[in-house]
Amino acid sequence: MKEFDEKAKQKLCQRLACVVQPEQILVDERMSAHTTFRVGGEADIFVEINTSQELKKVLAVLSSEGLREYGRDYYLLGNGSNVLVSDSGIRGIVLHLSKAYSRIWPDQTNGTTLVCEAGASLAAIAHRACELSLTGFEFAAGIPGSVGGAIVMNAGAYDGEMRHVVKCVRLMTPSGEIIEKSAIEMHFSYRHSILKEEPLIVVEVELALGRGSQQAIRARMEELALRRREKQPLEYPSAGSTFKRPEGYFAAKLIEDAGLRGFATGGAQVSEKHCGFIVNKGNATAADIYTLIMEVQKRVRMSSQVTLEPEVVLLGFGEKG
Repeated sequence: MKEFDEKAKQKLCQRLACVVQPEQILVDERMSAHTTFRVGGEADIFVEINTSQELKKVLAVLSSEGLREYGRDYYLLGNGSNVLVSDSGIRGIVLHLSKAYSRIWPDQTNGTTLVCEAGASLAAIAHRACELSLTGFEFAAGIPGSVGGAIVMNAGAYDGEMRHVVKCVRLMTPSGEIIEKSAIEMHFSYRHSILKEEPLIVVEVELALGRGSQQAIRARMEELALRRREKQPLEYPSAGSTFKRPEGYFAAKLIEDAGLRGFATGGAQVSEKHCGFIVNKGNATAADIYTLIMEVQKRVRMSSQVTLEPEVVLLGFGEKG
């Protein structure tokens, strides 16, 4: 993608201001404010998206003649919970699904189906399901992400995954068309969906849940929350589990066996509480975290001959500012 200069930014912002409010368009926005790692440099243009209609109009602007060289690449951001943005930032456009794009409501024709907009947090969905005495989503209550991002990577925890509860997903194509795919058509597998290969954007998700006891649902959510607090370093910024689980192994055990519990690079550290987490101890840079990820991969490979694959999405690394 051609690098933005100030004239190009101004031109694109003027076009975007025709389809969203000017206050929804931020220039040189620091990504540290939008990621759970609390690090990351500036995005050239950051656009808050409040509705699917706005998303369609923004995509049309980005693909329009004369702006294609700048707008052909963009990154869609939800809660920023599974992302590491480089210190040099993102040379392009970030489309952020705002808190307004997060409605959750029961399907009136099917009392056990919950409809969620892409920006809804998994925690909010779990609590809404509990209010409605709907069970099946308790596993996701503590995952710090949006449902859109959870669909992309088939997020999961405590033996539950999104593929277990998804009925269908409504998606937007780059041209703004809305299509619908069933759970089977989403090709879910471990930390994977069809969205890893196709340029489709989650708009809405229908979850197929079951009737349950509100008291039992709440008790299960509280039990899982306690387990998280006891075993995970929630007191520090992180992106959750840093590495995918290698087949036949557990990433945290491999990291611990390599002698890396508490190992640090700058302000980034392999958590002493849970080796599967890399945490920001308070003054880490994205470079610290990235360097530590690479070092953990190297040492685990030397120790056990297993290659760890990052679960965290790396953005902006290798780009020139």
